[in-house]
Amino acid sequence: MSVLTRGEAQTRAALLDVHRYTIDLDLTRGDDVFGAVTTIRFTARAAGDTFAEVRPAALHRAELDGRALDADAFDGGRLALTGLAPGEHELRVTADMRYSHTGEGMHRFTDPADGLSYLYTQCCQSDAPLVFACFDQPDLKAEFAVAVTAPEDWTVLGNGVATQDPGRPGRWTCALTPRLSTYLMAVAAGPYHSVRTEHAGLPFGLHVRRSLAEHLDADAGELFAITRRCYDRYHELFDEPYPFDSYDQAFVPEFNSGAMENPGLVTFRDEFVFRSAVTDNQRQTRGMVIAHEMAHMWFGDLVTLRWWDDIWLNESFAEYMGFQVLAEATHWTDTWTDFAIARKSWGYDADQRPSTHPVAPDPRDVPDTEAARLNFDGISYAKGASALRQLVAWLGPGDFLAGINAHFARHRFGNATLADFLDSLSGASDKDVHTWAEHWLRTSGPDTLVPEVTATAQGGWRLGLRHEGTRPHRLLVGVYDRAEPDATGGAAEDGTPGRLVLRERTPVDVPQERGTTTLDFPGPRPGLVLLNDGDLTYAKIRLDPASWDTAREALSGLPDALTRAVVWNAARDMVRDGELPPGSYLEAVRAHLPRETDNAVVQAVLQFARTEVADRMLPPQRRPEALAALHAVCHELLERTAGDTGRGLRLIAVRGAVASATDPAGMAAWLRAGTVPGGPALDQELRWQLLHRLAVLGGATGEDIDAEARRDTSATGREGAARCRAALPTAEAKAAAWDAMFGPADALSNYLFTATAQGFWHAEHTGLVRPYAERYFTAAVELAGRRGASLAHFAATAAFPRTLAEPEVLRRGEACLAGDSVPPALRRPLADQLDDLRRALRVRTAAGAAAGRDGAAG
Repeated sequence: MSVLTRGEAQTRAALLDVHRYTIDLDLTRGDDVFGAVTTIRFTARAAGDTFAEVRPAALHRAELDGRALDADAFDGGRLALTGLAPGEHELRVTADMRYSHTGEGMHRFTDPADGLSYLYTQCCQSDAPLVFACFDQPDLKAEFAVAVTAPEDWTVLGNGVATQDPGRPGRWTCALTPRLSTYLMAVAAGPYHSVRTEHAGLPFGLHVRRSLAEHLDADAGELFAITRRCYDRYHELFDEPYPFDSYDQAFVPEFNSGAMENPGLVTFRDEFVFRSAVTDNQRQTRGMVIAHEMAHMWFGDLVTLRWWDDIWLNESFAEYMGFQVLAEATHWTDTWTDFAIARKSWGYDADQRPSTHPVAPDPRDVPDTEAARLNFDGISYAKGASALRQLVAWLGPGDFLAGINAHFARHRFGNATLADFLDSLSGASDKDVHTWAEHWLRTSGPDTLVPEVTATAQGGWRLGLRHEGTRPHRLLVGVYDRAEPDATGGAAEDGTPGRLVLRERTPVDVPQERGTTTLDFPGPRPGLVLLNDGDLTYAKIRLDPASWDTAREALSGLPDALTRAVVWNAARDMVRDGELPPGSYLEAVRAHLPRETDNAVVQAVLQFARTEVADRMLPPQRRPEALAALHAVCHELLERTAGDTGRGLRLIAVRGAVASATDPAGMAAWLRAGTVPGGPALDQELRWQLLHRLAVLGGATGEDIDAEARRDTSATGREGAARCRAALPTAEAKAAAWDAMFGPADALSNYLFTATAQGFWHAEHTGLVRPYAERYFTAAVELAGRRGASLAHFAATAAFPRTLAEPEVLRRGEACLAGDSVPPALRRPLADQLDDLRRALRVRTAAGAAAGRDGAAG
């Protein structure tokens, strides 16, 4: 397959105007292929040559202006169009297209629960030619007229309202769309269960496969409420009304992303239709994704990037608006705590790896679609949203929104660049937005802010805020005092080790240059000085020694969840940078997490402590001690939440207790009883989690897994069984799982591959799986070459031997990357994994040395 370069796209855009795609899809051809007839009306501005893209199973006929093109016009996924004269043209392509099982193009899924099949398209970022012939670049927008022939009992959905021909059962026509980019064309088809309503004169719909119908029905009220409130809030913020004729949300199986912003037909992974108990934070995350995708209807769909170097304009904006609008329009008013503790760490981690790039990369660094695909990452989402949040703090919300509305008005149904976006903002503000963007959007890596606290001769205290970086920052400095102890001098009445009281939050502007900003304060030195309180800027922060001592003793006594998230993030960064021993981080977890009240904070801290600190950063001999500490934390949370069998901290504690368990007997007792002591009863998701941990610990057998799979015949059950079978600590189980993932059959779908990989590598199985680490890099390269970009990504992430934090794994990985056979879709995520391993080894070595010194001193 030929990869589209930026230069080729610019040349083609200068030559062509594309007017309309007329697409006729036949979904009745069986399980392997579907028919696609595409007619493209376009104008050539001058005489010239160009090409269209199509990646068929079989190309039957291609006609340009009624003349059949020669067979040799098609090569490498491109259809050469030579000798174009100025004026109107029509290209007609008839082909059979292959269904996908990797979430690219037209994905086909057969539900094991009932044998029914479902289809949906995923055309982003360069996979539209797997569905229809096209000029596949975002700045050649056109109208879309789509018709579909499907089995008679199926529902068909598209970008425009789809109606069934009353005289031809199974024949559907979608309403003509406004001008769209090819990557946004969407169709979903199958015997979907639908719930429909109307809001603001528009049809709204929710759709899911039939085996999840009861769960969608249970959630439909909440889903529609979020959708309506976000829709109304966007109409309060934006002058431009919603630009499409309907708003369908389809929850589809085996979806690679969280969601996709297809105009009028947003597709979500169907795990967002909850079939088991979830925390309120999980519901908030779902709400944020709904708000995020709706923001794209304006930023991304109405106004679209010109080339993929500006993908951040789509994703950063939608990420920022998703969190902000959900907080403004729903009862989830503390969304920025979740962003701080869960999403920003994704951005910080990505920004410190070799693959880091500016939020708005140099166009030369995105030369083609293959390079562009790799920038859908924590920088384009989380860091970019953080930059926009800082921009709003600097400009003010009013000027920011005025600039956004001017941008929509200027570029509606067209394409725009970073320069266009900045010009719109500059017109609404007297501030130098272009210079701000150079510092914030054209540079990579996080800044670091370090406090230095000293006493002054006047009896006050001085903060020296040392800036290690290149960006200006507007932030708040939080100043906290220890609360007075109770009458006995002990802990506070609520049992926390200590409470902290906010004295003041002081706004500070930090210049872009490296150096120290000095501020003098009256009064005694506070117990805790916290930079970036409120998390308004994007920078790693440090705590001075006295402030860390205070946090270590009283972190859970901070009054605000977002403030606690900022402190936990600082501790996380200090561990990753080798400035705080991982054991000290675990001590803070042990002391304070049992008293934490915020779901997002508990979830994120437990996750980092379990998967990074315990599994990778501590020396292996200290892992049992770390797991015991985390298990104890979870049991304290269970004791604290006794009687609350709902969806909050107790559910997180149960999941954490399972993940950190080292005694299979206790987990087996829970599984036999069908409940956690004191509740909750085990739903199917918890049963699979328990069985997976039991398999890891040697407390389950293949027969146990088979029995559970008979109990749960759903797609989730099939994935759970694959995960558990791969987790069995036997040579036979590991060999079978390895062959399923990397053997020549290539039979696993994207989700089954990931589930098997998640079960394979465990620190408990180091001796058993170490030989596979020797084979991994060769196998991953071969798989990526056979199965494409999505499976390459999963091979580099889910299937990477991350629990083997050993120098030999790093050596083999570096040798692999030194060769020239690694496809780009595998190379970058693999390099990131190796960098994370390198960091973990540095921290582990330092922790081991410190433990040795402590032992010698003892």
